Amino acid sequence: MKEKFIIRAENLSIGYEDRVIMKDLSFEVPQGDIFIIMGGSGCGKSTLLRTLTGLIPAHAGQIWIRGTDFINGSRQEKSEVMKHSGILYQSGALFSSMTLAENVALPLQQYTSHSPDKISQIVSFKLALVGLAGYEDYYPSEISGGMRKRAGLARALALDPEMVYFDEPSAGLDPVSSKNLDDLILEINKTLGTTIIVVTHELSSIFAIGKNSIFLDKTIKTISAKGNPSDLLKNPPNEQVYEFLTRGESYEKGTK
Repeated sequence: MKEKFIIRAENLSIGYEDRVIMKDLSFEVPQGDIFIIMGGSGCGKSTLLRTLTGLIPAHAGQIWIRGTDFINGSRQEKSEVMKHSGILYQSGALFSSMTLAENVALPLQQYTSHSPDKISQIVSFKLALVGLAGYEDYYPSEISGGMRKRAGLARALALDPEMVYFDEPSAGLDPVSSKNLDDLILEINKTLGTTIIVVTHELSSIFAIGKNSIFLDKTIKTISAKGNPSDLLKNPPNEQVYEFLTRGESYEKGTK
């Protein structure tokens, strides 16, 4: 049976204006995967995420998402793709003047014709799904950083997306909150079948949740490794990947 890919990129080049950060990126994200985009600081991880979500244009190459040409497709086609996607930004990106319930309700009000009562039911369910039942009337300033991340995830899940993008989900979190978020990502992937795409450099998260990955190597400005992170650690394809996955251990020493 042929494996179904929800995202496919070929010869993709990304960057800002005239600056190319990464080039010749080719990779596939299987449906239902937890896919890690990893690499050192400044390698272009978040730039790739912004390109995949349509926030910035690609310099060259092709992206297909859910079978749609995301580079050359019409505005309507791209909009339809994004309706099946959710995004959890690094800061959570909640509106500070709105309660958690109002934040989660926003995409439902914009993109569905549900009644206010139906939206309220969905909002309560989504907040309960991320462990925030009873926090509907709280404002972002009244909860912890980890709770804000979970509230942002509830909003990302509001429209029952097929895939959710995470930009450095563990940033700013203590180790316990970070692990709890990893566990929540695994649970959502398992119970809902949601495809998860995660930008991160946190090794604990990479090994805990990653099924597949790509390594963006800024020394050569392209992908230098693909596969399960644990397998890449056992059989490192190059020095950069090994040192990244061991936090700087000598390649020669570690591979003897």
